[in-house]
Formats: sequence, structure tokens, C-alpha cells
Amino acid sequence: MKTEPLRILVAEDSPTARRLLVEILRTDPALTVVGEARDGLEAVELCQRLQPALVTMDIQMPRMDGLDATRRIMTEVPTPVVVVSTLVERDIQTSMAALRAGALAVLQKPVGPESPDFEADSRRLRDTLKAMAQVKVVRRWPDRTATPPPSPESTPTPGARPPAVLAMAASTGGPAALYRILSDLSGRDTPPPPILLVQHIALGFGSGLATWLGTATKLLVKVAEDGEPLMPGTVYLAPDDKHLGVTMDYRAQVSGAAPIQGFRPSANWLFRSVARAYGQTALAVVLTGMGQDGLDGIRDLHQAGGRVIAQDEATSVVYGMPAVVVGANLAHEVLPLGQIARRLLALLQPTGRLT
Repeated sequence: MKTEPLRILVAEDSPTARRLLVEILRTDPALTVVGEARDGLEAVELCQRLQPALVTMDIQMPRMDGLDATRRIMTEVPTPVVVVSTLVERDIQTSMAALRAGALAVLQKPVGPESPDFEADSRRLRDTLKAMAQVKVVRRWPDRTATPPPSPESTPTPGARPPAVLAMAASTGGPAALYRILSDLSGRDTPPPPILLVQHIALGFGSGLATWLGTATKLLVKVAEDGEPLMPGTVYLAPDDKHLGVTMDYRAQVSGAAPIQGFRPSANWLFRSVARAYGQTALAVVLTGMGQDGLDGIRDLHQAGGRVIAQDEATSVVYGMPAVVVGANLAHEVLPLGQIARRLLALLQPTGRLT
């Protein structure tokens, strides 16, 4: 039986950029462009009328920008949104905010056929849209969520050392989840141990992600530098297209080694490294994301005696990365996003228990 092509709405105010995007998408028979919006308001209206499978969203547009358009779409007619942005700092920060508002991914805007990377970038764009169109998005309501009840295990047990490091990994839906967790961790009186993050994100957006996450917390959020000592109260984000790990003398390890299962940075690299260096004092969190990156590394960390928390299915945008960890019986706790930071705060107390 013939599969119908995915129906795409392109929102872009520049006629030249819009024409380029449309032509890139039309080269794939699995995709069809059903509408073109010149601003955010028109994107919302066309999304309501055409019911596309996915919207590509520009950021800077007249009448209504991409951030407000994403918010409107996610509250009025929930539809997968992929932000297609420039690498201008203002656009990057607004793109990050759009991810928090419900957009699934952010990609760099194609620069044109004259670029040597044009074919690879075009293929990446089409592949990302096809993957994101399969995500079942849910309606986003304005922020009225009540504080969730405490986790059943939120009271620490005396007698064990607290974690010496916190390693977290995420993919689709991860930026918003990390923003929430780092924001909730800001209430801690004493600085937490070093926090290492691997987030799958398009090339060029890593530094902007670190800057944006820094607005959520009193902690220092930075892109990791190879060889720097890991300090309490600091969040280290894997650089663009580099693995992030830790050496046996507790320094950041940034590596350009080959991708692992197609990923660089790789959650497997991070978790294996943390398992080797920290053993029983390692604490890991696996958040929303496609695929199974992190599973092998979590297995090593679990065997080393570290503790593993996985995000639950109900609050995951995509229940892939945490699902495989839970399915392999490697998660000590499976928690909704709103309870993860609370549990981390309990475990990070001097009497917190890892095992």
C-alpha cells in the first residue's frame, strides 16, 4: 500500500529562504509542502486550516515571531514544530525558548547550493522532519501546573556518601527538560557536585544552549573545555560535535573520537567515563529522547554501583532513551520530570543514599 507523503507547512518571511526550503523538501517524495506562511500569524492560521503533519518555523518574522507562533500552535492545534534558525545569537536564544514552548528540534537554516555542505545539510533537514513528524505532541497549556507531590523516595537514608557527580543525557525534548531541572536545582543552599550534560542538538547551537540554560539557574553553565577541573556548582555541556567525559583525576575530557552509534556527543561515552572515574558515587539521569543512546553506558554505571534515574513515559516528549534503560531493568527510579529535581536534591544531601 502506498504511503501518503508527509504534509509540511513552511513558515518563513524571506521569499528567497522560503523558496529554498520548499525546493529542498520537494526533492523527497516522502514530503509534500501543503502551505507557505510569511509570518507567525499566518503560520497559526494555516496550521489550523491545513492540519499539516509538521511545521518548519522561522524565528524572526513580522506580525508574530516564531516563538509566539509555536506557543499558539501548541495550545490551539498541537502539531510537531521544527525551528529552522540562523546562528545569530538573538535567534539562537529565541529558538531555545521555542524548544521550551514545545518545538521538537532546531536546525540551522540552509545557506544555499553554493555551500559544499548543502547536500548533507539538506538531507539532514529532510531526515529530521520525517523523524519529528512521527512524534505525538500534546497540547501545551499556559504554566498553571501545580507542584507535584513528593516522590515516595524523596527522604534520604542516612549512612551513605552523597553523589560526587551528576551526569545527564537527553535528545528530543531535552532542552526544555534540562531547563526545568536546572531551574528546580537552584534552590539548593550549597552548590551541587559537578553536573555533566550531553544533549543531542544541531551543530552550531551548543554554545547558545549553554547560555540559555544559564538563564534558568544560579549555577554556572558553560561549554566544557578539555582538561579543566570539574568544580562544584558548575554545569558542563558537551561542545558541538565532541564527546564529553571525565578523566580519572576528575577533569573534563573533550574528545573528537569517532561517533558512537552515530552520536557525537554520545551519552554512552559520558556514562561510561563517569562510571570509571566515580563508581558508586556516580548519579545519572536519562531524559526524554529518541533511540537508545546511553543504554550501554548506563549498564556500566549501574554495574559500578552508581544510581540511575529515568524520566517516565508520561512526561517524556519521546520515550526512547529512558525506555530502553527502564526495559533493561537498569533504572533505580522512574520519575516524572517535575519530581526529578526534588529527588536529586534529596540524594545530594550529606545523608543522601545512592545504593
